[in-house]
Amino acid sequence: MGGVQACREIRAQSQKIGIVMVTVRDGESEMVRALEAGADDYITKPIRFRELVARLRAVVRRLHIDDANEPTLLQAGDLELDINRRLLCRQGEVVHLTPTEFELLALLMRNQGTPVTHTKLLRSVWGPEYGTELDYLRSFVKALRQKIEKDPAKPKYIVTEPWLGYRFCNPLDRYSTGSQAASL
Repeated sequence: MGGVQACREIRAQSQKIGIVMVTVRDGESEMVRALEAGADDYITKPIRFRELVARLRAVVRRLHIDDANEPTLLQAGDLELDINRRLLCRQGEVVHLTPTEFELLALLMRNQGTPVTHTKLLRSVWGPEYGTELDYLRSFVKALRQKIEKDPAKPKYIVTEPWLGYRFCNPLDRYSTGSQAASL
């Protein structure tokens, strides 16, 4: 596996990992491919040690700034998503989620009340090389609805935005609920 493919695989597993590519390839197209695959920085050999350390520290700093600004507990209606413990509770009961379901729900809940496009959901959860695989997304949304909705056929939390994506709504917030609570 090449470096760019390895970067894609790592990024698909986690958005919270810093990736610095160190390579002999110094062409612009190689650098762009690496950055588009999810690398945070790109350094060509020969490297200067102090520069490498400074770039690594900058990536770590950016990751910590992002973490500090994110809430660790997301709540809506009778749902409570604990980001740090990776737990979902519904009416106080723990609901088992797969890692992908967790990432998808967390992304939707972080954007509560705002439509999130199919492409953004796919690229954020599955990785930057995804964007048109709507069947993946639909099947995971259906599974999530089965786990969190009282009536999955009439969703109150994960609402379909036709031809666009999905919106996460808090049923207790009258301004957040979607006007088109459509199922798959």
